[in-house]
Order: sequence, then C-alpha cells, then structure tokens
Amino acid sequence: MNILFTKNLDPAIVTKELGNDVSFDCVEVIKTSSINTDAFDLKDYSLIFTSAKGVSSFFKNGFKPNEDFTAKNYNKIYCVGEKTKKELRKNGFGTFKVLKNAEELSRFIIMHCQQEKFLHFCGNIALDVLDKNLPLQNISYRKITVYNTEEINPLINEKYHAAVFFSPSGVRSFANRNSFGDMILVSIGETTANELRKHTSKPVLVSEGSTLLSVLKLIRKEILNKN
Repeated sequence: MNILFTKNLDPAIVTKELGNDVSFDCVEVIKTSSINTDAFDLKDYSLIFTSAKGVSSFFKNGFKPNEDFTAKNYNKIYCVGEKTKKELRKNGFGTFKVLKNAEELSRFIIMHCQQEKFLHFCGNIALDVLDKNLPLQNISYRKITVYNTEEINPLINEKYHAAVFFSPSGVRSFANRNSFGDMILVSIGETTANELRKHTSKPVLVSEGSTLLSVLKLIRKEILNKN
C-alpha cells in the first residue's frame, strides 16, 4: 500500500497510526504566507476563524482580542475545526463556539447571532459561504485577509493506491496537472470532499473529524483493514 498525503506531515505520527507496512509520501500542493495587516481595535466585534493559518496570521499582525466576558467590548470567538481551536488555545484564547465547517457556522450564526457584527480573519481564497449567506440576512460581516494561499500545481509521476486531501485549494492544485486515476480518495471533511466531487465521479472517503488523527483512523478502518 502506497499513499500520497498532499501536505507535509510528521512521519512518526503516520507510521504510528498506519503501521510499518504502509509506504507514503508527503507532497505540498499549496503554499501559504502571512500578509502584513495593520491591527485595529476589535471592540464590539465577534471574530471568525476558519483555519489555523488565519489564527496564526491574526496574532502575528498584533491583533489582541478581549476575552473577558464580563467586559463591555468582549470579543466572542467562533471557529471551524479542531485544528483552528487548538491554534487559538496555543495563543492563549478559547472559543465561544466551534463548528465542523463553514456551512454549519453560517447556519448557527443566522439562527442565533443576528445582532452581532462579525470580522472573519482568513486567506485570500477562503470559501465564500459566509459572505454569501450572512449579508442576505442583514448580518454585519466583513472579511479581513491575513494570509495568501498559492496553488503550486505540482506534477506527480509516482503511482499511489490512495491520495489524501486536506483543503479545497489542495484539491484544485493537484487536479490542475494530475489525474485521480484508480486511486482511493480520502478527504478531511465534507468541504474538501465537495471540491473533489467537482473533479471526479469517484467515491470519496470522508473523515468525521477535522484532525489528522481522524483521517488516519479512517484510512486504517476503510482501506487497510479491508485489504
């Protein structure tokens, strides 16, 4: 079994979960870089983060949320995915609400947070789910771009039994110069899976969680244990 992971991973973690009999390569298909943005006062705003890179770039630019919920200008923090939540915790901040994907976050905000004003700290090619849905409900929403994502479009000549994808931009970057062929396709959640379905009619294995561990457990259960 030879597996392609479309991002750099710690080989020890992959081997621990999948065993020594599985060979794998990690190939970066996208490149991200922080953008210098002048920090401004966040008072009265609720904050949205949909990626760990958005969180790290936010703090790199010197933004300072107010997490004291007893204060008048307290910032509620909403995020998508466990990895994003973990990056916030690493920087000393918790979350008011964690959802699995942008669609779920959009629905939650429309149902429960009509009166709040939102700032979304994200990349240049972030999904447009929130900025399509929230303004239609007269909810104040603004995107602040704090990092760039570049699709590298590598040509991959090696043959693999399975390929694992971690973002819609990663799918597009791979699909630009490569075929999905006979590979088993694995996705970290439905958002990335939906992008895969735009490029192929092949079935996609989708992890329930948004962590690497949930993806590796899916591979072990649905691929390794069935071969």
